[in-house]
Amino acid sequence: MDIGVLSDIHGNYIALQSCLSFLLRQNIRTFIFLGDYAGELAYPEKTMQILYDMDKQYECYFVRGNKEDYWLNYRLAGEKGWKEGDSTTGSLLYTYRHLTGRDLSFFEALQHAGRVTVKGKLDITICHGSPNKVNEKLLPDSQRTYEIMDMADTSVILCGHTHIQDRIEYGGKLVLNPGSVGVPLSSRGKSQFLILHDTAEGWSEEFCSLEYDVEKVIRELYESGLDKMAPSWCRITENMLRKGNISHGEVLNRAMELCRTETGQCSWPDIPEIFWEKAMGENKEGGR
Repeated sequence: MDIGVLSDIHGNYIALQSCLSFLLRQNIRTFIFLGDYAGELAYPEKTMQILYDMDKQYECYFVRGNKEDYWLNYRLAGEKGWKEGDSTTGSLLYTYRHLTGRDLSFFEALQHAGRVTVKGKLDITICHGSPNKVNEKLLPDSQRTYEIMDMADTSVILCGHTHIQDRIEYGGKLVLNPGSVGVPLSSRGKSQFLILHDTAEGWSEEFCSLEYDVEKVIRELYESGLDKMAPSWCRITENMLRKGNISHGEVLNRAMELCRTETGQCSWPDIPEIFWEKAMGENKEGGR
């Protein structure tokens, strides 16, 4: 029995379809999904329908990511503060408007982390960021990562959130990050996921990178109007899809730094678009 592990889809249903088709051809029928199902890309309803169909047909395990928290908290706060034409919140607002009550209920029912035993053979911790915090990154050569691994009550932790495939071994325990299906970093435009193989010697991991129709995903960014909803954010997304060499977080941090320098203060989500444009100009990256 092998297991497919997928994280950080971010609404890239085209990449998701390609990854799942590949896994199903390998006769894999058990899947672990590590959160951040929508966001960034067009037509999130298509991603959600794929997930619902998978859950009906196969053995699937899901946890909640930080993106799911954003939409649940936005609803709880009265749907205030997000704006069109705003690179800080426009993409979030676009996705929120395409989510249904069913989707939000699905997110609400998920845990941020869990312990899963698959057919009595594999006992693992699954989470989006870390077992302790949904937006905490488990990074290599990090004392904090080692502390979390020491505290874990399973020998394997599956996590996402960094958008980078990784294997961290410490103290007889293992952290495995499948990378990102939807908007990976440092992948040269390929979608990423992980297969856990059940072998005679025990479980082993296979990191996978898969080509798919990136240009169709980018066309849909523009035909859906996402470039109008979140101009600079959309250009960063396009760059990640093609090259994967600059993240939204990097540009966001620089935009906030520029905002603080010029205005004396800056707090999320109130970041004027001009500072996004300046940060993008410094990076000299982006799309059309």
